[in-house]
Amino acid sequence: MPPPFEPLTLVHVVFSSRIAGGERHCIDLANAQAALGHRVHVIGSAGSAVEAALSPAVRFHGLALPLMRGWRVAALVRRLRADVCHGHLGPACKAVAHARSAARVGTLHVGYKAHHHASLDGLVCVNRAQHDNLPASDALASVIYNWAPEREPAAAARRTDLRAELGLAPHQMLVGSVGRLHPSKGMDLLINAFKSHAPADAVLVILGEGPDEARLRELAAGDGRIRLLGYRSDVDQALKAFDLFVSPSREEAFPLAILEAMRAGRPVLSTATQGPCEMLAGQPARLTPVGDIAALGAALAEEVARLRQLSPAERQVSYATAAYDRGHAVARTLSFYRDVMLHRAERAQAFEEQDEVYAGWRA
Repeated sequence: MPPPFEPLTLVHVVFSSRIAGGERHCIDLANAQAALGHRVHVIGSAGSAVEAALSPAVRFHGLALPLMRGWRVAALVRRLRADVCHGHLGPACKAVAHARSAARVGTLHVGYKAHHHASLDGLVCVNRAQHDNLPASDALASVIYNWAPEREPAAAARRTDLRAELGLAPHQMLVGSVGRLHPSKGMDLLINAFKSHAPADAVLVILGEGPDEARLRELAAGDGRIRLLGYRSDVDQALKAFDLFVSPSREEAFPLAILEAMRAGRPVLSTATQGPCEMLAGQPARLTPVGDIAALGAALAEEVARLRQLSPAERQVSYATAAYDRGHAVARTLSFYRDVMLHRAERAQAFEEQDEVYAGWRA
C-alpha cells in the first residue's frame, strides 16, 4: 500500500446522463482529489453531462453501451493500475464489484442494497442511521457527510432576481423546492399540500427536471400560483429569493438541496426522512411526517403566516454546518481509502497464511 503522502490512482464510476445530487458529489470529489495531486479518472456513460463538469486534471472514460459494464470497468481499472475504484449510485456500485484488482468502495447516496453493495470492500455512509443498520460483513464502513458543492463558480454565477422574474409583489410569500422530479422526491405531495393550504397570494416554485415532470405539470394545472421552472444553473442565487424552502421527499439519505438552503440561510420545512432527521436535529428547522399531505400543508401554512410577520432580514436563518465541510470530508474520504486498502491487504495475507497451513496438513 502506498505511504500516506504518495499520490493514489483513483477511479470513480457513475452511470448517469444528467447531473443530480449523487453525480454532483462524485464530480466535486474527483475534482478535489485531482487538485490535491492524485491521479483521478471517472468512468461514465458516453455523452454524459458529467464529463463537461470535471476539471481538466480529471480524465473521463465514456462507455458507449451498458453491455457487460462490470467486465469493462474491471478491465479499465486493471489497465489504469488503480488503487481504489469508487462507485456512486447503485448501477455503478454493481459494476465496481467486478474490479477486484483495486480496493472497491461505494457511497450509499440512496441506501444499502445487497445486490449493489454486498461485494464491496468499503462503504461510505452519508448518515448515521445507514451505518447503524448495515448488515454484518467483512467490508469496512464509515460515516462521511456530503457537502453542498457550488453549482457554478462565483465569478460565473448568473445574477438572479427570481422575485422580479416571477413578477411578485413585495408582500407575496415565495415557497420553493429544488430536486429531481421523481416520485421519491414527493413534489406531488408538495403541490397538493400547497393547493389545499397555502394562502391565495403565495407562490410555489419548483426547480428541477425528471421523469415525473408531465404528471406534476398536470397536477399543478389550473393553479397559477404554482410554477415549475425546470433545470436551473443558478440555484444558489435563486434560493436567496425563497421565503421558505420545502423538502417533501418520501425517502432521502442526504439531500444536498437542504444543505444549499441552509447555506443560503433559508427557513427549512422538511419531511422526516432519514437524512433530514439527522441533518436538522437541533437546527432551527421544522419536520413533518413523511407522506402526510395534510400535515405538510398545515405546517406550510403556519410557517408562511409566521414568516410574513418578519422582515426579509429577520427571515434569515443561521445553521450549524461545520460537519459538512468540503475539505474535511475529502480528507476523511482519502483516509478511508487507505484504511480499506490496508484492510484488504491484511485479509489477503490472512488467506495466504491459511492456505499455507492447509497445504502443510495435506503434505
